[in-house]
Amino acid sequence: MRLKFLTAEEAVKIIKSGSTVATGGFVGNCVPEELEMELEKRYLQTEEPKNLTLVYVAGQGDGKDRGINHFGYEGMIKRVIGGHWGLAPKVQKLALENKIEGYTFPQGVIAHLFRDIAAGKPGTITHVGLKTFVDPRIEGGKLNKKTKEDLVEVIDLYGKEYLFYKAFPIDFALLRGTYADERGNVTMEKEVGSLEVLSIAQACKNSGGKVIVQVEKVVKAGTLDPRLVKIPGIYVDTVVEVQDMKNHMQTFSEQYNPGYTGNIKVPVSSVKPMELDERKIIARRAVMELVPNAIVNLGIGMPEGVSIVANEEGVSDQMILTVEPGPIGGIPVGGLSFGATINPEAIIDQPNQFDFYDGGGLDVAFLGLAECDEFGNINVSKFGPKITGPGGFINITQNAKKVVFCGTFTAGGLKIEAANGKLSILQEGKVVKFIGKVEQITFSGKYAEEVGQTVIYITERAVFELGEDGLVLTEIAPGIELVKDVLEYMDFKPVISKNLKLMDERIFKSEKMGVQIEQKFPSEALEVSLVEAH
Repeated sequence: MRLKFLTAEEAVKIIKSGSTVATGGFVGNCVPEELEMELEKRYLQTEEPKNLTLVYVAGQGDGKDRGINHFGYEGMIKRVIGGHWGLAPKVQKLALENKIEGYTFPQGVIAHLFRDIAAGKPGTITHVGLKTFVDPRIEGGKLNKKTKEDLVEVIDLYGKEYLFYKAFPIDFALLRGTYADERGNVTMEKEVGSLEVLSIAQACKNSGGKVIVQVEKVVKAGTLDPRLVKIPGIYVDTVVEVQDMKNHMQTFSEQYNPGYTGNIKVPVSSVKPMELDERKIIARRAVMELVPNAIVNLGIGMPEGVSIVANEEGVSDQMILTVEPGPIGGIPVGGLSFGATINPEAIIDQPNQFDFYDGGGLDVAFLGLAECDEFGNINVSKFGPKITGPGGFINITQNAKKVVFCGTFTAGGLKIEAANGKLSILQEGKVVKFIGKVEQITFSGKYAEEVGQTVIYITERAVFELGEDGLVLTEIAPGIELVKDVLEYMDFKPVISKNLKLMDERIFKSEKMGVQIEQKFPSEALEVSLVEAH
């Protein structure tokens, strides 16, 4: 038979040295852990396979040993192309030590590249990445000196610039599903999403490669609902029934939560209000940037507070939250279950989610603010000896109608106090975040200004907007001194708005603000206003 049913140990023996291997997964979701463990074991015992090229869309790992950390050996891999590196310190270390070739491209671009490889196209043409570090005129997505080959080019189509990301064949695909039948059809009903598994399987099959899928159980042919089949058997070469369910957890922090898959609806109890610290202050000001019935993406970390404050203020029904791997609606989950959503309304494939993002479907995106310079550029992808990568950050921030960056003004020991409508700085952070030049351009202020995007930068003490000449200071917190508390902790002087305002004092009081999200008539302009709470 063409289709083989093997153990993970047997299945990985077919992977040859010098091959290009694509893996599916998102953080700890849908990762073929048992296959990757056995591949690592084989390499440590035999030093085969070696010189692999590893390709993946989203970060896959736990920051320690799981996920693509199983590939983290000098000699085992020679090149890595991935959207996020932060969860794979073993692989990251090899790139930092210049022992492997390393590329990091926008997560959505790689998802679309798999789809274009499957369709026999020469590559992916997109505006995503222009004027960021993946633009070949800047860094070309290369992570070290060892990385020489250009995998992305600037092209001109009808008088407009685009980036062309080159296609390449996929020799082996390591994927994961829930059940497989005797004909190789694979369902994913217990997974948090279908991610890009279909695109990878098609890309590998049409490259003449071999598709290996890890599943929980093999069942009789004809017993699977065809509407649940996400990888048709015609694309599958080998099915591996997992031997240890610890290697088939739904996420790297939970064995199985039916609330992530729509199998049950979980009662969501009242979310505990946040304490009035810098995180809540930033989230409160950010919520004021919502528009009615906004389709939203929330980044991990500081932006997560936006949904908590919206719930506290009773306006959470004005947000429809989306997550890059495919969930729409519900409540996104953090940590090692990031990518999953409690009570999702729909779950679509990751490439389709990025189609929507890239086309401008997001009304508002709330993302983190790590480093910012006078031109409004943001860096969240590289900090000295640490490679994080952009993940979906570039796709999202370049295309949302409004982008709101959220972060503290300084970092490393910042202590504040908010009371009676005023803010006090008790201890200043050691790290200045508004610097002369960001280490890496993950978000391009110049590109955003050229396309007319609305961009806002929110901290606990100051609010900036992107203007024609770069960063414009538009608001400062009550109780804050402009020079002593703001300008002295910036490596550049921003443009100061002639209409410099105080941030609303209710942001700095313990009681609810009374946020209402309204539509202004007759102009139909959208605005957020604060009204007295009743």
